[in-house]
Amino acid sequence: MNAIDLFAGCGGLSKGFMDAGFDIIIGVDNDQAALNTFAKNHNGAVAMNADLSQQEAIDEIKRIAGEREIDVIIAGPPCQGFSLTGPRNFDDKRNKLYLAVIEMVKQYKPKAFIIENVPGMATLYEGQIKDEILRRFTNMGYNIDCKILCAADYGVPQMRKRLIFIGVRKDIGSPKFPEPKLTPDNYLTCRDAVSDLSSLENEMGSDESAYIQAPKTEYQKKMRGSCEVLYNHLGTNHTQMVKDTIALVPEGGNYKDLPAGWGESRKFHMAWTRLDGNAPARTVDTGHRNLFHYEYNRIPTVRESARMQSFPDDFVFTGTKTQQCRQVGNAVPPLLGQALGEALLKIISEGSNG
Repeated sequence: MNAIDLFAGCGGLSKGFMDAGFDIIIGVDNDQAALNTFAKNHNGAVAMNADLSQQEAIDEIKRIAGEREIDVIIAGPPCQGFSLTGPRNFDDKRNKLYLAVIEMVKQYKPKAFIIENVPGMATLYEGQIKDEILRRFTNMGYNIDCKILCAADYGVPQMRKRLIFIGVRKDIGSPKFPEPKLTPDNYLTCRDAVSDLSSLENEMGSDESAYIQAPKTEYQKKMRGSCEVLYNHLGTNHTQMVKDTIALVPEGGNYKDLPAGWGESRKFHMAWTRLDGNAPARTVDTGHRNLFHYEYNRIPTVRESARMQSFPDDFVFTGTKTQQCRQVGNAVPPLLGQALGEALLKIISEGSNG
């Protein structure tokens, strides 16, 4: 099964689809740093820097794909335009990135597609944007449904929620969402994810280092696979004030737990938040300035954040540390992607056999 990934970023969703058995042909984005990481980790898939609102980009995708059939399109287009234009102006040029996905599906008529977005899109303008997307793809010959999925349900040690649209061509079948693999009673925790990695309390670490101990959990074994080098486990040189402040925050706490006079510079919702080692991580974001390790007085490394996103250890992030943090934080967790990919394969194979 061939797939193309639009708005691919570093390729978390397509990594999951690869692990489900798909052949990723092209990943398209306009962030070159993320594309460099994509190119390094996707078995020769073409990493294409393009503006998908331009016809030339669509022509170039067709040229690269050549005679190969595109079975599935996966996409994570930003939806900021909709919040500016409202439901009456769906075709406004500010929504051009979403419209590009619709155009690609129209041109390729894939067996199925997946679009992922932030959960808030489901209720934007009382659901009118979501309903219009459902209507347009239905009119194009697809059975389509959408649902908010939580990554922790699929073995990711993180409470990350995404709105997922699944479309299946009407001659093949109907969308079915993957069944959860875990329940809140047995969700994987931060400690399950990263407790085997060095503390970096007396050193900064490096972009390439050695594992200091054997994996402690099945999840850690899974993330290591056959990898023998620890990549992207590089610490942050915090000021003494930051280290002294976070040392006062209990596991799972935040700025509200600080004594009077401490941490006055940051007082917003997520400020000075320490992860709870016995729970899944909060949503890994792109900045990593306000979320601290459950035990050590520092923010998580890129590798620790990648583990909480379910990127295996042999998925190497490139670019500056800031770029790597953004790539990890913007990604769809690969294990969620794999669950979606496996669900699509089942639908398509049953439809083909039927």
